[in-house]
Amino acid sequence: MDWQTCALGALFIYSTIVSFLYVRRSRRLKYRFRKALSRRVDVHRSALKNEDDARFQAAADEALKLTQTFQKFVPRQFVEHMANSDVDSLGLGYATENNVAIMFCDIRGFAGFSERITPQELMNFLNSYFTRMNDPIHQNHGFIDKFMGDAIMSLFDHPGGTPQQKAMDAINAALDLRKALVIYNGHRKNSNYEAINMGIGIHFGPVIMGTVGSEDRMDTTVIGDSVNIASRLESLTPKYKADIIVSAQVLKTIGSGYPVKTRLLDWVRVKGRKTPIEIYEVLSHLPEEEQERRLASQSKIAAGVACRINQQWDDAISFFEAAIAMNPDDSLAHHHLDVCRIYQNRNLEDDWDGALHY
Repeated sequence: MDWQTCALGALFIYSTIVSFLYVRRSRRLKYRFRKALSRRVDVHRSALKNEDDARFQAAADEALKLTQTFQKFVPRQFVEHMANSDVDSLGLGYATENNVAIMFCDIRGFAGFSERITPQELMNFLNSYFTRMNDPIHQNHGFIDKFMGDAIMSLFDHPGGTPQQKAMDAINAALDLRKALVIYNGHRKNSNYEAINMGIGIHFGPVIMGTVGSEDRMDTTVIGDSVNIASRLESLTPKYKADIIVSAQVLKTIGSGYPVKTRLLDWVRVKGRKTPIEIYEVLSHLPEEEQERRLASQSKIAAGVACRINQQWDDAISFFEAAIAMNPDDSLAHHHLDVCRIYQNRNLEDDWDGALHY
């Protein structure tokens, strides 16, 4: 082997080593570069993710605020009914039917009361009153559908509850409303304001819950014969001097096991309805002595109403007079006695069914 061959061999080995070292270094540099680049990408991605999370959270917070504000105008329970439906149907004209308990609550003598105070005092009073009446309704699984002047319309549609639970919720709410009114009148007395009173009407039955209006202005509503009955029962509370009036359907829905004291008031046909209904007075919120007095004459009053329906006027009058003898201060017995004496001298139609029209 000559020196040229040895030189060429050494040069080849040297170049191979250099090339290997260069490639290995290049690979290390490339690895480091990729690692550094990956870190930068991860940081960028993390920054983007954090930014997206922040935007999402801000949007969620805003949506929650809007929902909470929306619920002040549209009851949450109404929205939940709508949420159970097909999204495509949740527009103008959406409707669903459900069996619920409906309660109307109205301030007695509100027109005269409002004339005695200034407009600002009136608004302050209404907001103060509504605030105190809100909790008894919500705490008994009800929700306020509408404020109508001084009146409150509320529905009791216990989520997943039975008809019995819904009807019981409504009566419990009515009793709690009366308790809240006593406390409120105590505060009013301490501030030298006059006391107020309220009438409550309750019915149980089917209603249609839906949306009405136009494409520009839409509102939720609850309509049906059951709503009309509940409203009419409330309007009868002054006539029968009863704080709470419920339909027979409410008591039938609840059943006999519910510990509420009631007595029959009358057999009536309310405006807008052809079929008469039995109506009852709830007594459980009254003092025990008053409950006993009203219940003592209950059998006489019920017998008198039955005689009136059959146009047995003399017997009816005897029963009502006996009820008055038992409880002279009972306005209900006096009311029925007056009605019988008036109808006794009328020429009634052959198909008269004994129901009084209101």
